[in-house]
Amino acid sequence: MARNLAPAGQGSQTNDYMQPEEDWDRDLLLDPAWEKQQRKTFTAWCNSHLRKAGTQIENIEEDFRDGLKLMLLLEVISGERLAKPERGKMRVHKISNVNKALDFIASKGVKLVSIGAEEIVDGNVKMTLGMIWTIILRFAIQDISVEETSAKEGLLLWCQRKTAPYKNVNIQNFHISWKDGLGFCALIHRHRPELIDYGKLRKDDPLTNLNTAFDVAEKYLDIPKMLDAEDIVGTARPDEKAIMTYVSSFYHAFSGAQKAETAANRICKVLAVNQENEQLMEDYEKLASDLLEWIRRTIPWLENRAPENTMHAMQQKLEDFRDYRRLHKPPKVQEKCQLEINFNTLQTKLRLSNRPAFMPSEGRMVSDINNAWGCLEQAEKGYEEWLLNEIRRLERLDHLAEKFRQKASIHEAWTDGKEAMLRQKDYETATLSEIKALLKKHEAFESDLAAHQDRVEQIAAIAQELNELDYYDSPSVNARCQKICDQWDNLGALTQKRREALERTEKLLETIDQLYLEYAKRAAPFNNWMEGAMEDLQDTFIVHTIEEIQGLTTAHEQFKATLPDADKERLAILGIHNEVSKIVQTYHVNMAGTNPYTTITPQEINGKWDHVRQLVPRRDQALTEEHARQQHNERLRKQFGAQANVIGPWIQTKMEEIGRISIEMHGTLEDQLNHLRQYEKSIVNYKPKIDQLEGDHQLIQEALIFDNKHTNYTMEHIRVGWEQLLTTIARTINEVENQILTRDAKGISQEQMNEFRASFNHFDRVSSTPALGTAQGMGPLPGQGEAEFARIMSIVDPNRLGVVTFQAFIDFMSRETADTDTADQVMASFKILAGDKNYITVDELRRELPPDQAEYCIARMAPYTGPDAVPGALDYMSFSTALYGESDL
Repeated sequence: MARNLAPAGQGSQTNDYMQPEEDWDRDLLLDPAWEKQQRKTFTAWCNSHLRKAGTQIENIEEDFRDGLKLMLLLEVISGERLAKPERGKMRVHKISNVNKALDFIASKGVKLVSIGAEEIVDGNVKMTLGMIWTIILRFAIQDISVEETSAKEGLLLWCQRKTAPYKNVNIQNFHISWKDGLGFCALIHRHRPELIDYGKLRKDDPLTNLNTAFDVAEKYLDIPKMLDAEDIVGTARPDEKAIMTYVSSFYHAFSGAQKAETAANRICKVLAVNQENEQLMEDYEKLASDLLEWIRRTIPWLENRAPENTMHAMQQKLEDFRDYRRLHKPPKVQEKCQLEINFNTLQTKLRLSNRPAFMPSEGRMVSDINNAWGCLEQAEKGYEEWLLNEIRRLERLDHLAEKFRQKASIHEAWTDGKEAMLRQKDYETATLSEIKALLKKHEAFESDLAAHQDRVEQIAAIAQELNELDYYDSPSVNARCQKICDQWDNLGALTQKRREALERTEKLLETIDQLYLEYAKRAAPFNNWMEGAMEDLQDTFIVHTIEEIQGLTTAHEQFKATLPDADKERLAILGIHNEVSKIVQTYHVNMAGTNPYTTITPQEINGKWDHVRQLVPRRDQALTEEHARQQHNERLRKQFGAQANVIGPWIQTKMEEIGRISIEMHGTLEDQLNHLRQYEKSIVNYKPKIDQLEGDHQLIQEALIFDNKHTNYTMEHIRVGWEQLLTTIARTINEVENQILTRDAKGISQEQMNEFRASFNHFDRVSSTPALGTAQGMGPLPGQGEAEFARIMSIVDPNRLGVVTFQAFIDFMSRETADTDTADQVMASFKILAGDKNYITVDELRRELPPDQAEYCIARMAPYTGPDAVPGALDYMSFSTALYGESDL
């Protein structure tokens, strides 16, 4: 049965993108190349879907003959299950499978005309391609909708919208508009600009463009290579169906990305809620199980009432119970509370997300846990009462024996090490401060010893009472008490012996300490005096005048006069130290260290004194040499000052003469020029005197002389004045030369030039520099407004320095009489080239101007930043203004 394939219910819209069967046959007959393109494209399109099912086709008219892969293809692209296929290999089985596929296509609103299952089973190429094209139209193109257009027109409009910003791309159809490959590259670059460098593509290289697009789409976008670049370039009009099929893959690849992301986000959100609820359920089950297990293990421990024979054992039980109440139970209380919170939170979340309520496993309900917890607290209360009663009973029995042991242990701990401490001879090597500290420490010990007398008597009384009561461990108590009494008597004797030794040593050390203190009081200032003297004698002095060196010499002589008295003080200090040494040897005092009040030794004092005596003659010699050097420097200052006081005023006089000459010059410009050059020669002849002064300055610099009271002129002042003098005469000569050039170039007569000079001098009321006027001296002429005056000043003084040269004045006066282009005229011309826009693009400049002038403008125009700016826009307005600003300069 043959059927005609056309989507049903589409009306005139269907005719826009589906050709009649007669057109299909005629196209294939007229251009066999189209059949080749359709074979490759349709095969690749089918494989792009069949690979999802783990298979593919090699030959489109052969591999669909049994109908199995055809049915599989329809299931993949529709997402629906078809009727169960026939697995037999007979022709009737194949026709049955193909008919099932064709029936499914018809069920999707496609009217099948002129295509029957027999043609597909027989491998009819045209019918097979027609069938696949119908499938592509229905499942890949028909549902495309862009701005109220659909199917082919929608796909074409989508392509046009996406490629509109790209140069050399003009999509008008699905055949020749794609031959150069730029359309494919533009689609990829619009959505994934990082994959293609579009700026490097050339319209005249279609093969490279096509292969680039096909390779990138296959590698990065998962779009199979459905076309051959050579076939497209070699065909006058590429097959429209092949191009549409391939382009539709781009549409679905790019437009489907957002849908997939939205769907994935929705799934992730649902799964996240479900995972969170499951985790809460698992947490509840685990927490409940752990808590019930802990209660089960704890209750038997609390119910154990086996008594202990000793107080220690019962106290350990009490301590274990306290650890239970303080450490073990509080976390479980928190766990029980958290368990109830988690249960309520979980139920609320399940209710809000429309899930069924959570039902814990058997025995782990909140009520079960509360019942178990009540049993635990009941057992805990009884255990605590039993422990307290047992402890009171044992406490009565052990109180007296424990009291003896406690007092005996405290006393023994206190006496431990006391005998060894009292036998120490640490005072033999101690300093006076340490001896005093030892005495105070001994007095404190004696007070402590007296305080312990009462404790020893209590121990003896308790031991006697235990003997009278026949305590079972009385022998050990008696032995311990006797040992304590014997030790107490021995401590008293050792205490008295140590006090006598400490007091004797204190008296000797106090005498030595007084001598040490006196030595330190006198040695410290004497040592500081010697160190200051050594520092002054070795100090490198820097002087610049004879008066300064004379002052240093006088101070040195005064210092030498103090040396005899200093030597007497040195001998007195050393005598104190010798007296200490005599006491140590006489009384055999074991000195523990050096003088505690100072670190200065007699050896240091003698060493520094010898050094001072050696430095005095060296200082004498250094002062004598410096005095001679300062006398030489004073002669150099006077020599330089005499010359500078002549040259400085001479330069100032010449500067004033040049100013008067430039204003008072008469005659022709050539006469003025000759007169100025003769004056310049007379100035240059003065150069040898400048050089001579430079030589004197060099000597002063080598001698490191930094000031000169004999003159107010420095060499830098002379140099600057000389350079200004040469510059001023040269500038004045150049001004006259430029006036000659201006006169000759612009045809200005001598009379006009004189008028210009007279006018300029009239306005030059402030400046004292030749050939310069000032903006303050030039005000608006009668009849001129402030705006006109501002325009003139912007021309003659573009840098706003407040100074106008005579040359700029002449240029302005001569320009005002000439007809020249203005910045506004150039700006208007650019606006015409730009199509009345506020900016101009690079392409417009290159199209309208010669190449060299276009590149000149592009290199100098700033980017346009207005609100209507586009990429590549240039600001021709500021360029026009700057262009005429440079001309004025």
